[in-house]
Amino acid sequence: MTGATATGVPERLTALVQALRSHGVRIGTGETVDAGLAVEALGLTDREYLREGLAAALLHSEGQRAVFDPVFDLYFPRSVGAPLDTRHAPATESARPWQESDTAALRERLAAALAANDQEMLDRLAAEAVDGLGGYGLTAGANGAGGPGGSGGGSGRSDGWSSHQTLARLRPETLLARILAGIRAGATDGDEFTDRLQADEIRRRIQAFRERVGTEARRRVAERRGTDEIARRAIAPTADRVDFLIAGRAQLDELRRAVQPLARKLATRLAARRRRAARGRIDLRRTLRGSLSTGGVPMRPVLRRRRPARPELVLLCDVSGSVSGFANFTMLLVQALHDQFSKVRVFAFVNRVDEVTDLIGRGTAGPEGLGARILSAAAVTGWHGSSDYGTSLGEFAERYADAVGPRSTVFVLGDARTNMSDPNTGALRDVASRARKVYWLNPERRALWDTGDSAADTYAEIVEMYECRNAQQLSALIARLLPV
Repeated sequence: MTGATATGVPERLTALVQALRSHGVRIGTGETVDAGLAVEALGLTDREYLREGLAAALLHSEGQRAVFDPVFDLYFPRSVGAPLDTRHAPATESARPWQESDTAALRERLAAALAANDQEMLDRLAAEAVDGLGGYGLTAGANGAGGPGGSGGGSGRSDGWSSHQTLARLRPETLLARILAGIRAGATDGDEFTDRLQADEIRRRIQAFRERVGTEARRRVAERRGTDEIARRAIAPTADRVDFLIAGRAQLDELRRAVQPLARKLATRLAARRRRAARGRIDLRRTLRGSLSTGGVPMRPVLRRRRPARPELVLLCDVSGSVSGFANFTMLLVQALHDQFSKVRVFAFVNRVDEVTDLIGRGTAGPEGLGARILSAAAVTGWHGSSDYGTSLGEFAERYADAVGPRSTVFVLGDARTNMSDPNTGALRDVASRARKVYWLNPERRALWDTGDSAADTYAEIVEMYECRNAQQLSALIARLLPV
């Protein structure tokens, strides 16, 4: 494996661990020592063996591979510098600007490599594509004139490399039909099912090539700007650290799959808190009275016992478009913690309120279509589809007054954007006066509160409001705020 010499391995390994920690991967000293032993045992000859060995030593879940793999590629790269075919060009030879014919030839070779699933050739083509098509910030006069087609074949005239630009110019996804036609022409027989399997396989190979291009572009930029900086800024965070408001479908699906493991972890924490709380606090008066028999020394503290009673939980969730992912994930998480409470009731709203406890209860359909089920089966919208917190809070306080009592803890989930309607603070005060506690979880950054049509600061004067932008913040808040 080139790019990682034996003398630099300890530094690379510690930098790799530090970068993973900065992305939220919990790695202790023991795991780092295990990683060093893995490097010693596996050596640097086979890069993929080393990748799997370090992943086994450092990671705790399969979901962390999305962060580990690109960080590993930065600190233990496949190669350094420009591709081999341009890196050793004579210094006196002017680099020829990239031409349209070069792109066409590259596409032909890429189609053949994808059809044959030639991994080594695909790696070389990804490097060549980034070098020829991905350069930006070109400067003329260094080893030849810069042109609009790319970086000039590794001439060193590019300030950086872009995987997006490379893929936009190469368009590997458009090779699917050509590759399938070639495969069918060489096949003796086939059917619709086989054709569909082949198409899915070629799509998978094309996606893998796109990822190779992204890896190569990050490597080239890291050599120019510094590996540590690119490891911090150019690696996508894990799903639990992505803001709910910008999370994509794949990230939300991953979060839904993580609901049950996260709920088990939170249930363990709540049970531990409940055991500690059940022991009660020290009764100072009775302890001092008992200390009279020991000369005033409180040898036997007397505890004020608590009456064990599981609290009630009420969720009031904005399920309008912008915050629906946040609300849906929180509803699923709290429902998974159902056994920790005597009663859980869930209400959803956009500009009307309806109870949706049965829609997310145990034994119902899977979590994937929760948002669609709520919007279709529950009466959460009236004459328009925009959120109206004032009307919704007023309807909740009037229609569902029986849901809130002295044992109830209420969580309001939403961004508090009223679309310029009346915030109806009186309704929120009414709910807060009847509940044990009311918390508001806001998925927007605190800096955006009370900007535009947001009434966040107005509501925060009545109840405690917390910034809750991602699943990591949510789990920490739930563990701290849920009543025991």
